[in-house]
Amino acid sequence: MKWSFRIGRVGGVDLYVHATFLILIAAFLFAGLLQGRGPLAALGGVLTLILLFTCVVLHELGHAIVARRFGIRTRDITLLPIGGIARLERIPTEPRQELLVALAGPAVNLVLAGVFWVTLTLLGQPLVGLARGGVLENLFWVNLSLFLFNLLPAFPMDGGRVLRALLATRLEYAHASEIAARIGQGMAFLFGLVGLFTNPMLLFIALFIYLGAEQEAALARVRSATQGLPVRFGMVTRYQTLSPDDTLGHVVQLLLGGCQHDFPVVEGDQLRGVLTRADLLQHLARGGVATTAREALRPVKLRFDEEEMLEEALRRMQESGETSVPVFRHGRLVGLLTPENIGELLMVQAALRGRPPRALPPEPAYGASRT
Repeated sequence: MKWSFRIGRVGGVDLYVHATFLILIAAFLFAGLLQGRGPLAALGGVLTLILLFTCVVLHELGHAIVARRFGIRTRDITLLPIGGIARLERIPTEPRQELLVALAGPAVNLVLAGVFWVTLTLLGQPLVGLARGGVLENLFWVNLSLFLFNLLPAFPMDGGRVLRALLATRLEYAHASEIAARIGQGMAFLFGLVGLFTNPMLLFIALFIYLGAEQEAALARVRSATQGLPVRFGMVTRYQTLSPDDTLGHVVQLLLGGCQHDFPVVEGDQLRGVLTRADLLQHLARGGVATTAREALRPVKLRFDEEEMLEEALRRMQESGETSVPVFRHGRLVGLLTPENIGELLMVQAALRGRPPRALPPEPAYGASRT
């Protein structure tokens, strides 16, 4: 995630903090000072905030640990002011696996809440409201809140995934996702309606739930549409190639004269790289139209065989950020795989199934707990 920096590695998972999280810490510090509580009290408030987010990290690690048991790697965990995001390399589509992975995060918060409750009981301290008691009381209430909030049956919370996993035991995966998403969007509507008359923060939560539910449903449709199809079904087979000595002026003519955005650069039978539209514009600004394709091309970091599965290829494209990936047959270039062409394939399949076409969604985070 952009504007994030790595602060460590926990359980084999890289831990990142988003730059905006530092703004939250600074806001807590200055708020404490402005309230006249003194530097030590203000630092104590920041320490409490860090402890609260430590519980969020443990929540995300709960997802990661259970996912690892099913052979699913966690790319990283990122802390944001609104909570944490664990990015799994893939979302489990087997209902039992998704159910267990989804429940793992809230289960961690429930256990932590139980530990803090027992500790408070042994110390003889009564439970008071959140932010009115000491550190242990706040940690108890925050973990209880995280447990309950994340079990709401709405994407992108864990409860939405729990609901989909239960529905998927009897329904097709994409259909289960659609139902879970619509239930989540119904909850978002209720949150928004209540927020209009009570707490404006509920409006933000409603928007967050609504967009998360739509994204999850769209992703499920993509997976359903590409499942079982080889890459050759979604690749571009009619395309222009460039010689390394072609100038960018020539490439501009090809770009404006057709609908192709990215161009393979071929020398003899060898693929030297791909010249993308973004790189074209960048090198035009630097060196002008006389710059050659050899100087502007991007080395190929990812390539597919035409018989590889399209679903897996799409996932790898999203991970790498590549916009145009060459496709080979027996070592010979035969096509390009682009998000635009995959989108066209999805729209055709949607039309054939009587469903409205949808845009290709981004890969969502998993188990995004919110503070």
